[in-house]
Amino acid sequence: MLAMSAIDEVLAANEIYSRTHELRKQSPRPERKLAVLTCMDTRLSIRTLGLSTGDAHIIRNAGGIVTEDTLRSLLVSHYLLGTEEIMIINHTDCGLMHSSEQDLRNRIHDRTGTAAVAPAFFYAFQNVDENVRDQLQKLRSHPWIPKSVTVRGFVYDVASGRLREIKDA
Repeated sequence: MLAMSAIDEVLAANEIYSRTHELRKQSPRPERKLAVLTCMDTRLSIRTLGLSTGDAHIIRNAGGIVTEDTLRSLLVSHYLLGTEEIMIINHTDCGLMHSSEQDLRNRIHDRTGTAAVAPAFFYAFQNVDENVRDQLQKLRSHPWIPKSVTVRGFVYDVASGRLREIKDA
């Protein structure tokens, strides 16, 4: 008997879930008018933030970085779906802190044997507090993010489970 892949296991679980699907009437508008930009790290979840399904838009990428695409999602979240607050959450022990742009490029090039033009940047960083401040600055200085939208930044400590707010320098 062949072992099921992780995707096959998800499909089987979804089949069971769909029989009692309760979210069909859920609004795409976040109940708490909150958007969260955070890392894709498996140790971060809506549970660690005390949120439930439907409370917030959760936008994730490696490092919790304000990229063109996350900015696009945040603008849609605000202008089309009514969010009024944005949280940026990075975390301790992030994989992007343990490498550099060149190291990442070299590692991938060595494994694939080819160079690529995209992504242009991996956004590696060394200091998580400084990275949060950089992301805050990107959002706060963007002309399409209104000053009325609250933008705050945090570091999630993976050891303690606590959020620590990052203030401007």
